[in-house]
Order: sequence, then C-alpha cells, then structure tokens
Amino acid sequence: MKTWFIIMCFCCFGNLLYAQHCFNGYIDNERWHNEVYLSVIDDYRTLKGINDEQIISKAISNAQGYFEFHGNQLEGSNKIYKLHVDNCSDGDHEANHFEGYCKDSKDILFIAKSGDTINFPLGFEDQVFCNVKSTNAKTSAFIKIDSLKEDMRFDYAEYRSKANRNLNNNKWFKALHEYGKSLKEPLAELYIYAYLSDRSNNLHGYYLEDLKVNTYYEHLLERLKTAYPNSSYTKQYEAELNADKYIISAISSEKPAFKWMYLVLGLLLLSLITNAYFLYSAKKIKPKSKTDVKEQLTPQELNVLDLLLKEYSNKAIADTLFVSVSTIKTHINNIYKKLNVNSRDKVKSLFNSELTK
Repeated sequence: MKTWFIIMCFCCFGNLLYAQHCFNGYIDNERWHNEVYLSVIDDYRTLKGINDEQIISKAISNAQGYFEFHGNQLEGSNKIYKLHVDNCSDGDHEANHFEGYCKDSKDILFIAKSGDTINFPLGFEDQVFCNVKSTNAKTSAFIKIDSLKEDMRFDYAEYRSKANRNLNNNKWFKALHEYGKSLKEPLAELYIYAYLSDRSNNLHGYYLEDLKVNTYYEHLLERLKTAYPNSSYTKQYEAELNADKYIISAISSEKPAFKWMYLVLGLLLLSLITNAYFLYSAKKIKPKSKTDVKEQLTPQELNVLDLLLKEYSNKAIADTLFVSVSTIKTHINNIYKKLNVNSRDKVKSLFNSELTK
C-alpha cells in the first residue's frame, strides 16, 4: 500500500510541477503478455485494429501486473489515444498484425492531454481496460459511448424486421447525437460520427439520408473548429462531410441520365480532397538534419540507425546487437520520432540528401 501511495503521489504532484502525463494500471500477466502499448490516433478512421505506426511508447508490467507511462511528449490539447495488449509473439508479430489485426488482443480508446493522470484498474474477474479514473473529465467519454452502443445493439437484435430497424434508426441516431452533445466534447461526437458513417456499418445508408435533412453535422463542424481549429480531426471531418454532401446531391439529381456521371465526379472529388489533405499533412513534416539527429540519439539508437541504413532487417539488427526484435522495434520507433519521419525509406532519403550536400 505504501508503494502504491508513493506512486500515485508522484504521478499527481509530478504532473503539476512538470506538466507530465502519467498513465498507469494493472493487467493480468497470466492472460496477457507483459507488454502494454500506447498509441496516438491522428486519423479517426483508424480507431479499430492495431497499427504499429501509431505506437508512441511501450511499458513492461512488473510481477504484479503494474504498468506505467509517463513523460512530456503529449500535446496540450485533447487527442485520442489507445492502450492495447496482445498475445502475439515476436516471431509471428508482423504476420498477426498484417492489416492491423490481431485475433487475441484487448484495447481501450480514451481522450487525454499533457499533464493528465489516468489509472486503468482491473475490472470484474481481472478484466483489463474496462474502466478509468482520470484527472481529465473527458477521458472516459468513449467508454460511456460504447456502453450506450451496447444498449443500441440489444434493441436492434430484439426483433429483426425492417419496421424495427426503421424505428431504431430514428431513435438511436437522435439518442447518440444528443448524448454526444451532452458530454460537451467534440471528439466524443466525432467518435459517434465515425461509427454511424462507417461504410461497413449497416447504418451508413441511413446516415446519408439523415445528412440530407439534419443540421447536426454542420453544428458539429462548428464545434470542432472552435475547440480544435488546427487539428487533423477537424480537417478530415470537413473534407469527408463536403464529399458526402456532394455525392448525395449527385445521386438525387433530377436528371437520371447523368446520375452515374455525377457519382463518378463525386468520388473523384473525394479522392482529390483526401489526397490534398494527406499532401498538406506530409508537407508539414520537416525532417531534421543529420547533425541534429546525432545529438539526440542514444549510442544504441545510433547503432540501430547504422544497421537500418545498411538495409538490415529487424531480426538481423537484433541478432547483430544481441537483443530481442521487440527491443529493436522500440528503438526504431524512437528514431522515427526524433527524426520526425515515419518509414525506413524516409530515413534513408534524409541521410542520402545530407550526404550529397
């Protein structure tokens, strides 16, 4: 108990002094590997699954299952983060995570910012990531929404008929929108929007019909622009909303002979908007110089970088340095962050350009 009390005091008061975040909790070491991953979600269409490129840190739980993340790399405004555990071994990790899927994993999505202290206690029968205790009132918004979605699924499953679906469509679209607004956090509303407008969701067609007459979506855009004017979430939402409206107007055109042409034009516009958004995001990434990088990297990270530039695989680097593949992946993620890049090709491009200067 004394150790736990000291840890919590350090997290709470340390955050006040240094504006650091502190995320801690417990996992069941008998059920899960002792590696806990923290990811940042910049694209709300990638909320599902596991994406190694989104991982920003990894913690190892102790013998009691306790893990902790702390530091000052989080942004000052709320963003979407994820914790996850899985049972993928180093040997088949890449195969199991192909296309972002691991059949034996558990995760939790939450809202956080720099300076937050969040605890993830074990739930009933040692279930992980079922609840949170946070200094940020917005943190648990996604958990509350998921609970409401479970009630919605029960209503839809109670009687499977077109009449029942139509009644529930009206009921739950309104209920989810109103509940999202009651949380007073636009990112929570965006979480609901991402669910309702997902093209793989049975509700997607109803969403398009709702978009024709419901002003909620425009009001959500206004709330996002007010709370997060420069966020990637806001830009992505605005682009998707405009594209969906254009497609709707094309489909509902009074000239049936031109319906397919308008649909193709709408899809083309959506492609152009999406490409422009990602091009804009890519231009903002300015790689650091070789000299600056060397001053930031640890000796072991420099060793990994040297082998990476020689086109060694992760396993080959691990064998050369006598460490695990998991450790090498952690070093590579740290190198990516310090260079402000997101792939091996960009690392090679950075150093090749430096060598030609």
